[in-house]
Amino acid sequence: MLRLDHLTVIAPTLSEGVAHVRDCLGLDVPFGTRHHYMGTHNHRLQLGNAIYLEIVALDPAGTDPGRARWFGLDNQEQVRSDWNEGRRLRGWVANTDVIDPVVAAYGTMFGDKVSLPAESPTFDFTIPSDGSLPLGGALPSIIDHRGDTAYIASIPDLEARLTSFTLDHPDPAAIATLHRELAIEPRLEIVRGRDIRYRALIQTPGGLKELT
Repeated sequence: MLRLDHLTVIAPTLSEGVAHVRDCLGLDVPFGTRHHYMGTHNHRLQLGNAIYLEIVALDPAGTDPGRARWFGLDNQEQVRSDWNEGRRLRGWVANTDVIDPVVAAYGTMFGDKVSLPAESPTFDFTIPSDGSLPLGGALPSIIDHRGDTAYIASIPDLEARLTSFTLDHPDPAAIATLHRELAIEPRLEIVRGRDIRYRALIQTPGGLKELT
């Protein structure tokens, strides 16, 4: 079974990502970490039930990881295009305790298992060879925390709680079938749309808000 781990706002710059989430949710998401092994950085916020929100962007001060970065962040032209089209909540990550069978069965879609950080791996993550989002973003990236459950406590909690997560897709029936085959929990609402778009309803101290 795959379980929703976190939502990802994929931004051209971290400041733009933080400003977008502030506009949507009325919350200033705190800085998270620099991924020295991936040349990216993020801000993070808990959303309840061990789920969190990540705002991720290319780190201009980061180093070349020597392989494709996650979340399609090597393709800055595409990131900017998606951003300008309003596709900002652009991806998500699902977790599993048994990543190898998932990669063996669906590696053509999810990509290769990459152990990170390479010198002292603490988790495994799937990344396609070109760094693109799995199935154009209709599928999640996969993470295996290797039994670690303490990471969520290090993420700030500003009393935001995810209430629903919706995917717009040109072929919702096919994607829903694939999600059921992968046993993804909780189930996303999948509806017909012109292109791939995500929407999340999040309860905040200021009321129910939508993140796109």
